[in-house]
Amino acid sequence: MPKALQPHPDRALPAGPARDVARRIHDSTKDLPLLCLHGHVDIGLFATDAPFGDPAELLVVPDHYVTRMLVSQGVSPGKLGLPRRDGKQSAEPREIWREFCANWHLFLGTPSRYWLEHEFAEVLGLTVHPSAETADELYDQIMVRLAEPEFRPRALLDRFNIELISTTDAATDDLAQHAKLAADLPGRVVPTFRPDAVAHVDRDGWPQLVAQLGELADVDTTTYDGFLQALRQRRRKFIEAGARATDHGHLTAAAVPLGDDQAARIYAAALHNEVKPEDAAAFAGHMLYQFATMSAEDGLVMQLHPGVLRDHDPAIFATYGPDQGHDIPVATEFTRSLRPLLERFGHADGFRLVLFTVDETVYSRELAPLAGVYPAVRLGAPWWFLDSPDGMRRFRELVTETAGFYNMSGFVDDTRAYLSIPARHDLARRIDAGYLANLVVQHRLDEDDALQVAKALAYDLAKDTYLSNR
Repeated sequence: MPKALQPHPDRALPAGPARDVARRIHDSTKDLPLLCLHGHVDIGLFATDAPFGDPAELLVVPDHYVTRMLVSQGVSPGKLGLPRRDGKQSAEPREIWREFCANWHLFLGTPSRYWLEHEFAEVLGLTVHPSAETADELYDQIMVRLAEPEFRPRALLDRFNIELISTTDAATDDLAQHAKLAADLPGRVVPTFRPDAVAHVDRDGWPQLVAQLGELADVDTTTYDGFLQALRQRRRKFIEAGARATDHGHLTAAAVPLGDDQAARIYAAALHNEVKPEDAAAFAGHMLYQFATMSAEDGLVMQLHPGVLRDHDPAIFATYGPDQGHDIPVATEFTRSLRPLLERFGHADGFRLVLFTVDETVYSRELAPLAGVYPAVRLGAPWWFLDSPDGMRRFRELVTETAGFYNMSGFVDDTRAYLSIPARHDLARRIDAGYLANLVVQHRLDEDDALQVAKALAYDLAKDTYLSNR
């Protein structure tokens, strides 16, 4: 018989005397609206509101947690439907789904298993676990569900109780889809300004991107001054479209300004494809400082999540392109790297910097002390490889005693996988409920205070971090 799919009501809550307290705390937050302000869901889903195509397209192909685990066990990326640079046909959706179901056991112990079980049972109404034997049956059940009007992307905003969701948009995005959406769903889906592609001058096609930036901003970007002017102009357009934040995924946290002459020299060399690697790295750090200057001017929250070596596997990059999940964390230093930026803006009114990391060795040594002294700094929720039950628990244990609860950004999910959003928020709320419950039973926190903090972590802090200064 197929194994029944029944997520336990106490999943991820602590055992022992803290469980009853954790239940009460979780009950107080589980129905709060979701603020999804660090998201990567494709804006096209909401702009077109077209039905989802099939289970593979929805649940497997866009989820890097899923695909990287399967690839790690020898499954070819082609079998998982990853789009190829050369446009050659990928696997058929049902075959992708069968491959995923046959390897369902690989996700035991991972947060992906938790999120997917939540999605299957509570969103899609499935009652049995995926397996080679149940794959076709589940595929057909999901296809029926996806054809229902209440499973259109916009309808799910209401079902998931999403109050506000952000997408991630390049500086060269014309925001046309956001303009369409603003008329249909005003104030519900907003862009986030991500200028990484134009800040890294050694990337392929950079001169063409900068030219495109200039065209959109109606500014001559053949000079460094024009480049800065164009970025400010694009930021204004993003703000008009509802943007609340910027997003920066640099390799390091270095934010060290260059002299104007040096920055202009590197910029000019890059336009001719003659930039040196060390100059490109210095310019990227310089631009982080410039983006902080701009955020201090226009109020966009600056989000920084360094420390990931992108496209680690050159063969995967060559065949399937960037952002296919073959990215690996590296050790990251914040204290010295951010000192120039924080010397100038750490106490500045209207400036906010949210720091994320995938290097948990810096939680108590660097991030908590930085957030515990600079009013501008908030700590982002555990991100990527650390947005797991134990990862989130370690985060609370390592940062709270120095930074407290109110120097946090609150939980904001970081995902392209739309259906996983409520599962991710639910897991974060359960972990926080357990952490707070343990403090209550140890008589380190009153239960009334724990209930107040739980609401702050689930909702209030995200609202204050991202929405209070606009």
